[in-house]
Amino acid sequence: MPIINIDNKNYEVKEGKNLLEACLSLGLNLPYFCWHPALGAVGACRQCAVKVFKDADDTKGRIIMSCMEPVKDQLRMSIDDKDARNFREHVIGWLMTNHPHDCAVCDEGGACHLQDMTVMTGHSYRDYHFTKRTYNNQYLGPFLNHEMNRCIQCYRCVRFYKDFAGGKDLDVFAAHNHVYFGRQQDGILESEFSGNLAEICPTGVFTDKTLKQHYTRKWDLTSAASVCQGCGLGCNILAGERYGAVRQITNRFNAAVNGYFLCDRGRYGYEFVNSDQRIKTPMVHHGPAEQSNGIPVLEHVHHRMVPGKTIGIGSPRASLESNAVLKELVGADNFYLGVSAADHDLVSLSLRLLRQGPVRAASLQDAAAADVVLILGEDVTNTAPMLALSVRQAVRRIPVAAAQQQVHLAAWQDAAIREAVQEDKGPLFILSMQETKLDEIAQGAWHTAPDNIARIGYAVSHLLNDTIPEVTGMSEQGRDIAATIAKTLKSAAHPLIIAGYGGGSEAILKSAANVAWALHDLGIDAMLSFTVPECNSMGLEMLDGHRLESAVERALNNGADTAIVLENDLYRRLNQHSADLFFNNIKSVILLDHLYNTTAEKATVILPAGTFAESDGTLVNNEGRAQRFFQVFTPTTAVQESWRWLLQVAAVSGHAVLSSLQHLDDVVKFIAATYPQFDGITTLTPDAHFRLAGQKVPREPHRYSGRTAMLANENVSEPKPAEDEDTALSFTMEGYRGEPPSSMIPFFWQPGWNSVQAVNKYQVETGGPLHDGNAGKRLIEPNVNGHTPFYTEVPEPYLPLKEHLLLVPCYHIFGSEELSIHTPGIAARMPAPYLLLHSEDAKRFQVTEGHLLHFMDNGHHYTLPVIINDTLQQGVAGIPVGLPGMQIAEAPQLIKV
Repeated sequence: MPIINIDNKNYEVKEGKNLLEACLSLGLNLPYFCWHPALGAVGACRQCAVKVFKDADDTKGRIIMSCMEPVKDQLRMSIDDKDARNFREHVIGWLMTNHPHDCAVCDEGGACHLQDMTVMTGHSYRDYHFTKRTYNNQYLGPFLNHEMNRCIQCYRCVRFYKDFAGGKDLDVFAAHNHVYFGRQQDGILESEFSGNLAEICPTGVFTDKTLKQHYTRKWDLTSAASVCQGCGLGCNILAGERYGAVRQITNRFNAAVNGYFLCDRGRYGYEFVNSDQRIKTPMVHHGPAEQSNGIPVLEHVHHRMVPGKTIGIGSPRASLESNAVLKELVGADNFYLGVSAADHDLVSLSLRLLRQGPVRAASLQDAAAADVVLILGEDVTNTAPMLALSVRQAVRRIPVAAAQQQVHLAAWQDAAIREAVQEDKGPLFILSMQETKLDEIAQGAWHTAPDNIARIGYAVSHLLNDTIPEVTGMSEQGRDIAATIAKTLKSAAHPLIIAGYGGGSEAILKSAANVAWALHDLGIDAMLSFTVPECNSMGLEMLDGHRLESAVERALNNGADTAIVLENDLYRRLNQHSADLFFNNIKSVILLDHLYNTTAEKATVILPAGTFAESDGTLVNNEGRAQRFFQVFTPTTAVQESWRWLLQVAAVSGHAVLSSLQHLDDVVKFIAATYPQFDGITTLTPDAHFRLAGQKVPREPHRYSGRTAMLANENVSEPKPAEDEDTALSFTMEGYRGEPPSSMIPFFWQPGWNSVQAVNKYQVETGGPLHDGNAGKRLIEPNVNGHTPFYTEVPEPYLPLKEHLLLVPCYHIFGSEELSIHTPGIAARMPAPYLLLHSEDAKRFQVTEGHLLHFMDNGHHYTLPVIINDTLQQGVAGIPVGLPGMQIAEAPQLIKV
């Protein structure tokens, strides 16, 4: 490894880095703006100036930009040289020429990278006393606020938005220091990753509009490490609370999962925690528990739990702890998975494929490192948005590697590499039911029915391994597509195959596994990525249980008197007819949930369950990575974790096993001991007895203020803080001020680093893992020693039927997820219900764009406006899944029109 000399001291550094990265990785403070570890360097801000010397005898040296200079063995440099310091101070003075100096009213004030770097350079007084340049700000939608007068022209925003995330409607206009970063005209930013601008921007140009709506200073937020609830990828987040309400979600760096970024659903979909639809008190027969004959609510629950006739219905959005405690409470024979038949079949198959096959599940960062990507039946941008962002990075791998070889560029030389690469893209093939946002970067994108997608997948696997049966009756186009994909995959080193629940087809998943397994047999390091619907879909499936439809049958046959429903709206899992049958034939329904919904209207007893912000628990993502989330604040109402309610019910009932459990650690140890598939979850985070220098880890930063003033209307004395008996975190600002284990870091802060950029102080190297490693533990590993179990049941080709349509699911990042739609900004971007039709089918059914089409589904009548989309195959119709009022539980399915 190279040895460099910094201010007369030798350091061993990693090869292939630039000097700025090397300095930051060594823990040295060097100011910067335009450089970002995920974006590379362009040398736009001139803030990271250092002086380099020819040798030990050189006393004059020369000033260079450290982000643009590669590490070289025996290089000599100085950060503290007087000329370099003066240069940096002058640079920030120039950058601040037109800045309004409005820190007192800026949303970033006190947590601003510009403030940190200004202090670091020693720039204290402005030299410019004339009229400042000013701009008009733009309306950019419900998520971001725009204040262009604060811009210092670092170009980070457009580099992330356009180059990294593939957005098209944000750009830079004009030149020099008169540049304007915005849209051509006012309007909602179209990218699903626009919210990252609030963290990418080192100043206050782009700020979180949802935080502004219930504003607080960032240092006054109580925060905790958490896991995103928006989909099944398990992105790491930091949740911030003030006055009993979640105020902001920011990214929590995890080098194996989401890295530095989040999608907009994950970042902004938290308002359900603050919703006026929250269930905050126990209810019995739609009245407060304390008014129900004076009987405690737990007694009401106990009296309704008839032995042998009480069933439990789990939830893919509830923690592993809550589901496991419910299963133990009612017994394994009485525990039902609270998911639709389609979701159960697809997630169960995904789990089986990952366990039985020899190919590993790809993490998000694995996916970004793939050199060839094949997507089968999935609109990844809408079902697993951050996976789509990884795919956008993957298609750059081959062109970037070629450019680096040809012109000898380092990976961090972003501008030079993009100039060399131009519009070249690596191999990405998409087989989907309709056009997707990733089609624009694909080498090939084809749209057809689910069974036809599976057939092409099977054909590809046959071409890779001729022991797999040949697919007969394929069209010439289908054979050409399969041949093109197979030829490219054979030349790959790290190919990625993506499928999942979005296609609604088990055949697609099996064909995807066949392709990956065939590649593995060729000695190619293939990866699989299966999307799953919700944050704990995989964990619930690993826990195992009966199908939800069996619970309906049991209720119809008088086999169940009471159902305990855990954090679930069964009207989203069953069609309306089946759900009505269930509730009409069950005597008592005990619901634990956050929000009033249709199931709550049917409940006999309601217990207010804590959301992710009010709970501790474990989730398992699509790759089988178990991760812990921590309670951010203690509610002032009766709200508590579902697993805690269930333990209290068990105590009243005298349950032999559960009565001995009390805290989170007890439940986690019980799960690990009872279910071998969860072995290792006790090591996800330190237990509640963990201390650093005898102290807990504080959720509040040392600058936290207003503890007495917050409740001055009730009591002027400082209130006693809540005690956390479940974790090694405290609900105060007092505690250990050093670096805690990576799995429980509540916020990123270091002296002189008040912004999110402080994460570099927690990393082994900039952009690399945190000092204590990446949070989480993989629970699913490939079966590398077994026989590869190829599938051979190729579906028949789909052919349109007269008077029928094949309904296929359409998912939307804004609208299809149950909880995030309680955020006004996300609800505003949610589409209205519709039916996608090919123009020929529209003619066949005598409708045009915007006209209404009528059909029946399991007794539910639909009248939907038609949208013409000729990327659909004839005979196929797209219908949005998950939108409010859409009761279709299963798709694909044939309907008669």
